[in-house]
Amino acid sequence: MDNGSLTSGGILDPDGAMDQLRAWKGRIDKLAADTQAMSNAMEDLRVTVADDNGLAEVTVDSTGLLVGLKLGRQVQRVAPEVTANTIMETIRKARTQIASRSREIIADTLGTESEAARGIAERVSARLLPSEEPNQASGDDDGADWQRRRR
Repeated sequence: MDNGSLTSGGILDPDGAMDQLRAWKGRIDKLAADTQAMSNAMEDLRVTVADDNGLAEVTVDSTGLLVGLKLGRQVQRVAPEVTANTIMETIRKARTQIASRSREIIADTLGTESEAARGIAERVSARLLPSEEPNQASGDDDGADWQRRRR
């Protein structure tokens, strides 16, 4: 097996081995720099989304955590369940946008061919886009069963 560091007779070629080590180190250094750039971009990532009716505006960070909430004056005119459902739906939309932007950052910094990039993107999506509860997916949640979900 000729891997570039051996001569045809099977004797180690020190210059070839050093070239391979330098190339390997260069790839590792680039991956480390790209990973740091990705981490920095993700750390600064925030998304703010408002619902169409002006009830709520939410801001989530790169981990999907709610870091800001503004309620519009219209909340005084709607049932509390409507406000709660609107806030939760707006958070889901913001998290979906964060997941999408995170995947873009990963692709821009690590590429789309890298196994590491694919693994990171899958973990980000799994964290930010949890599977929907049946009543949320069908739109049948009227807010009345919130106490049952808390238990």
